Amino acid sequence: MKETVIKTENLTKRFGDFVAVDAISFEVYKGEIFGFLGANGAGKTTAMRMLSGLSKPTSGKAIVAGLDVFTQPEEIKKNIGYMSQRFSLYEDLTVIENIKFFGGIYGLSDKQIKQKSEELIEQLQFQNEIKKLVHDIPLGWKQKLALSVAILHEPKVVFLDEPTGGVDPATRKQFWEMIYQTADKGITVFVTTHYLDEAEYCNRISIMVDGRIDALGTPRELKEKFSATSMDEVFYKLARGAKRSDN
Repeated sequence: MKETVIKTENLTKRFGDFVAVDAISFEVYKGEIFGFLGANGAGKTTAMRMLSGLSKPTSGKAIVAGLDVFTQPEEIKKNIGYMSQRFSLYEDLTVIENIKFFGGIYGLSDKQIKQKSEELIEQLQFQNEIKKLVHDIPLGWKQKLALSVAILHEPKVVFLDEPTGGVDPATRKQFWEMIYQTADKGITVFVTTHYLDEAEYCNRISIMVDGRIDALGTPRELKEKFSATSMDEVFYKLARGAKRSDN
């Protein structure tokens, strides 16, 4: 039986009269790569903020890693990993300083931080980069380091918010290999992306339109349902009916 790591029931977020997220319900399982897609304004960022404990829902229910988003948002933040395209690392700190800093934020002991740091540097083959400022290392390396730091404390789920934005295709492929390795460890990967070819790499996908989830299933299931040859076609068939353009 699959272990549920995220479960929502009619999860809703309102801003005055505007319904940003409209009664969404879904489950995500342990070790699953779950793609969370939607055009700008669909509500996916607002939904992710609620699930990661950063924004309180208006109504509905949501459990993340066994914790309630309404009553335990601070505990959720400690028990998940989070990586954003916009902000994941401190550019004015060195590679090793970033690893140690986030290890401390996630509550690891000094002994655990030392051990994890050594393992991570070896895994990434960053032995010659540990004293370099993050600002001075290539973007692809930053992305790999950011994901590694986000799962340093071995969370049940890691949220990746457009993690491959701005990197070249070869680096994107390498990054997805890291995502597969992360899922193989039993960590659930909840990922948003604007690259629709990446949706094909996910175990299951949800597509939001105007705050609702209008499609949910495996890439194969969705392509069959919408008589499409690619996820691009599926996405555009759904997005054509969208009425709003801002999150």
